[in-house]
Amino acid sequence: MPSPKQMEKLANSMGKKAAREHSLDPKDDMPDDYWRALLDAHGETAPSGRSSPGQRLCDIPQHVLRVSCRRCERIVEIQKVDAVRLYGQQANWKEVAQRLLDNTCQNRTGRHEEDGCWPAFGPV
Repeated sequence: MPSPKQMEKLANSMGKKAAREHSLDPKDDMPDDYWRALLDAHGETAPSGRSSPGQRLCDIPQHVLRVSCRRCERIVEIQKVDAVRLYGQQANWKEVAQRLLDNTCQNRTGRHEEDGCWPAFGPV
C-alpha cells in the first residue's frame, strides 16, 4: 500500500489534485456531493429517458408507465396511451400515479393519515 505522500505524488503526476482525507465531526453539515448522490440513488432525480414524478404525460418518453407502493410493495402499470385517454395529455404523472394506486389500495384503516399508498416511481 503506498503512503499518503506517494499517493499525492502519483495524483499530481497524473494532473489531478489528491483527495485529502477530511473527517467530519458530528456537528458538521454533510457535503453537497453526499446529498446529490443520495438523491440520485433514491431516484428523486431522473436521468434523461426516464419519467419523473413532475412530468406531464405528454412529455414522458416511455410507452408503459410503472408506479409501485412503498408501503404494500404493489406495482401498477398502465400504457401511456390509456393514461392519456383517461386523464388527458396535460395530466401530471405524480397525480395520475397516486390515483392509480388509490383506486386499488388494499391498506384501509379508516384513518386519513394512514390510508392510501405511497408511490415510488421507477424505471420500466
